[in-house]
Amino acid sequence: MTEPVHAEVVVLKTAPAKPGKNAYRFLNRQLIRRIGQRIIPAILGLVVLLAIWQIAALSSKGFPTPLKSLAAAKVIFADPFYIAGPNDMGIGWNLLASLRRVATGFGLAAMVGIPAGFLIGRFHFIANMFNPIISLLRPVSPLAWLPIGLLLFQRAEPASAWTIFICSIWPMILNTAEGVKRIPQDYLNVARVLNLSEFTVMRKILFPAVLPYILTGVRLSIGIAWLVIVAAEMLTGGVGIGFWIWNEWNNLNVENIIIAIVLIGVVGMVLEQGLMAIARRFSYDNR
Repeated sequence: MTEPVHAEVVVLKTAPAKPGKNAYRFLNRQLIRRIGQRIIPAILGLVVLLAIWQIAALSSKGFPTPLKSLAAAKVIFADPFYIAGPNDMGIGWNLLASLRRVATGFGLAAMVGIPAGFLIGRFHFIANMFNPIISLLRPVSPLAWLPIGLLLFQRAEPASAWTIFICSIWPMILNTAEGVKRIPQDYLNVARVLNLSEFTVMRKILFPAVLPYILTGVRLSIGIAWLVIVAAEMLTGGVGIGFWIWNEWNNLNVENIIIAIVLIGVVGMVLEQGLMAIARRFSYDNR
């Protein structure tokens, strides 16, 4: 009798194929093309803006050129956090003061506007009660609310936050309510069959589905809040980027005003882009 022969299967490991030179070249060309499609138009737009700025400076008296504004910016940002008095502070302190006011008014608007949007979108009776009020108050100019804030609070600091609050609350309410209305009725029918409480429906069904709409409203509101604070601070005074611009105008430092305008635009762009990135993160298209 011969003994059985046992065969052993050996798995041969093969090294993964390395991409060839043509593949590397193709990827590099794609990367360069994508960078070119974004960076080159942005550079051209900046060049056009600087050219218009230079022409405007040469055509009018007192308007600074880009190079003169750049020289002034070097001086301003060399020490942006100096303190020489209660109303004489660096541009850094003024910017932080404006951001603090925006955060206060914007935070209060989010605390009130998002729950109000849920209620308006969820219950028809509440929607019918508040929709006429929203339609009446939403078109009012932001600065029209500032005297009301000064009358109510008797101080400029709460009045500025009040103005931001009342102007930035409407996009949050409307976008949240619209998101709640767009939820499929089947979801709510299932919740009714399962006898879920209203709080559970809000937490498990409404909030996850409405989150992209909420973030859209928040993004729109932060733009409005940052737009309003500059005008409000020009009227109320104190420390803030709006007051800093008005003070520089009184001192005829036009190049400093242009620097502040650029800084306001950069901060607003950063705030909006950050919120847009958060909105894309929670969008259902990316899941």
